[in-house]
Amino acid sequence: MEYCECLSPPIPTPQMAAPRVAVVGAGLIGLSTALRIAEVNPNCCSITLLSEQFSPNTTSDVAAGMLIPHTYPGTPIHVQKQWFKETFTYLFAISNSAEASEAGIHLVSGWQIFKNPSEAEVPFWSDIVLGFRPMSAAELQKFPQHSHGQAFTTLKCDCPPYLLWLEKRLKANGVQIHTRKVADLWELHSEYDIVVNCTGIGARQLVGDQQLFPIRGQVLKVHAPWVKNFIRDGDGLTYIYPGIDSVTLGGTREKESWRLSPDPGTTKDIFDRCCSLEPSLQRAQDIRVKVGLRPSRSCVRLQREVLSQGGAKLLVVHNYGHGAGGFSVHRGTAEEAAHLVQECIAALQGSSSRAKL
Repeated sequence: MEYCECLSPPIPTPQMAAPRVAVVGAGLIGLSTALRIAEVNPNCCSITLLSEQFSPNTTSDVAAGMLIPHTYPGTPIHVQKQWFKETFTYLFAISNSAEASEAGIHLVSGWQIFKNPSEAEVPFWSDIVLGFRPMSAAELQKFPQHSHGQAFTTLKCDCPPYLLWLEKRLKANGVQIHTRKVADLWELHSEYDIVVNCTGIGARQLVGDQQLFPIRGQVLKVHAPWVKNFIRDGDGLTYIYPGIDSVTLGGTREKESWRLSPDPGTTKDIFDRCCSLEPSLQRAQDIRVKVGLRPSRSCVRLQREVLSQGGAKLLVVHNYGHGAGGFSVHRGTAEEAAHLVQECIAALQGSSSRAKL
């Protein structure tokens, strides 16, 4: 991965037409990346979002949307922490605004619980969430099978509302949105100068990334408005995440499984596991089952690439492979992708200037 300093946005000269930027993918990463590019490069490029699927039919719509980071083994911790901090700061400001309800962003407090003391290490993000502390003995009485725990307040993004809010912000920033299936990035080279690849698990086929693989996640969305606190078992496999209109119960992590149909046995297992942590869920109603394929790799692919055929070139910025941690870092990686697009615009401007000499 390459990490880049922020560049001042280049101003198109009269000799250089405004660069045409296409962002491919309309899940959380595509929407947030397109928005950040528009914010960082006002009036100096045209931006189009292309996707075959939009909310509510994306992987992001299945996710619980909790800001509790997952660790990427191939990415330095200080980089992951910066991504999370930028994302938390951005969403916290929205949660404190009149936009919070429409955007589906809200604070939620709860507990991360452990059976073994060795698991209860202080995570790298403890000073970014609010009020992080060890659980008290009185709190732990709620979980007799667990000996240790951590209490804190974090943020949750409800979907589809957050994705629809992002779409609305894109339109307000002049971004064009089109439904289109892109089978090969090169097919865009005659229409766009820069292509930003935010296709999630689709990147495995689109760009042939064999390091990318699915981790199947099955969750339940239930009506249980009395559940106000999140509960996350230490390994993160079992969790209860209350949202505005429903509570998400999870989950599964099935590597290399492409199966999108729900499994009834898994549904029962998830429900039983969550009820063991929060017995009142036995009265939950309106149980809906969702399945998503997390786009996983050892590190987020966040880098520039130049595609060329027969003397023609296409500048590409990749931003995909966020796995189970996309919501926790999406604004931070969008920020970095936007800076990479700025570098591409500067490179185009430089080559345009040289061509005039």
